[in-house]
Amino acid sequence: MKPLDSIKLAVFDFDSTLMDGETIDSLALDFGVGEQVSEITHRAMSGELDFFESLSVRVGLLEGMSEARAKEICENLPLMNGAQECVSALKRQGTKVVCFSGGFRLATAHFAKILGLDADFSNILHAKNGVLTGKVGGEMMFGSSKGDMLLRLQSLLGITRAQTLVVGDGANDLSMFAHADFRAAFCAKPALKKEANIIIETKDLREVWLNLMRKSSTRF
Repeated sequence: MKPLDSIKLAVFDFDSTLMDGETIDSLALDFGVGEQVSEITHRAMSGELDFFESLSVRVGLLEGMSEARAKEICENLPLMNGAQECVSALKRQGTKVVCFSGGFRLATAHFAKILGLDADFSNILHAKNGVLTGKVGGEMMFGSSKGDMLLRLQSLLGITRAQTLVVGDGANDLSMFAHADFRAAFCAKPALKKEANIIIETKDLREVWLNLMRKSSTRF
C-alpha cells in the first residue's frame, strides 16, 4: 500500500518541528535566564541529559515570571515554514494529526486550534497568584512519555505502527520513533537521525509531505 493511503495517524513534535524554535528558550530569554536554559535545552535534545531532570531544572529557572507574560509569548511563537500546509494536506487524506510536546499547553493548545490538530499532549506550567512557581507537570514529563502516549492512542484508535507517521527533532522523540513505521527526522539531532527512515534537512515541513508523495509516486 502507498504511504499516503496507509498513514492514519501522524504525530508531530512541537518545539523545533511545528514551531520554529524552543518554547522554553523563548520564555527564558524574556525572563533574563536565556543563556542558562538554552545550554540545558541543547544538551537535553542531544540526549546528554535525562529529560525529566533537565525539564525540572529549566522550568525552575522561570520561577517568578508573570503567567500572563508567559501566555503572551507562547501564543506568539513562530510556526515552522510549511506547518499549516503539511498538517492540512495530511488531514485531507483523512489522517488524524496530533502534537506531542515536552513543552507547554500554553503554546500547544493555542496552535492546535490554528493548525486544526485533532489533539495536543504537553505539560502545564504551575502558577499561583498569576506568577509561575517554577513547577511543572503533565503528560510529557519523561523521555519515555511520547512512546507511551503513542501506544495508547494506537490502541484507542485501532491504528497500527504500519499506519503511523511520527515527526520530530530531538532525543525525547526516540520513544515514539520506536512505535511507527514512518519516522521523519526533521532538522534533527544525530541520535534521532539514526532511527529515522525519512530525513529532512530543510526547515520546511512541506518536505515531509513531499517525501511521502514521492514514495507514493503521486502528484502533489
